Amino acid sequence: MDAATARRRFAEARVARLATLTVDQRPHLVPCCFALDGDTVYSAVDAKPKSTGELTRIANLKAHPVASLLVDHYVEDWFELWWVRVDGRGRVVEVAPERDRALAALAAKYHQYRVTPPPGPVVAVDIDRWRAWP
Repeated sequence: MDAATARRRFAEARVARLATLTVDQRPHLVPCCFALDGDTVYSAVDAKPKSTGELTRIANLKAHPVASLLVDHYVEDWFELWWVRVDGRGRVVEVAPERDRALAALAAKYHQYRVTPPPGPVVAVDIDRWRAWP
């Protein structure tokens, strides 16, 4: 897959899996909504019910600022399968103007964020590597 196709498929995907490292360096994986803005991916802590306000992904990024996001396409015709992964420096954004820019990008992609703007922090991943298959 060429770079332009990988970028387009990644940007258009509706959900990704966000991988981080826990404080004790164990993998942690969660699905998330996201928006690609240049070479940064943003994902917000939204208003859906959570078991705690202290989300593991936030603590993980503060302890180990690395992350990956994976999007994929599966169908029974295996000749149509693909995936795209971005790796980079993960960080937590809690203040304007970057948080506002991230929320605007997310709202442009997801109607739900226009109706109920996310109240929590934003996860940012500054991409330093793209991987794709096939």
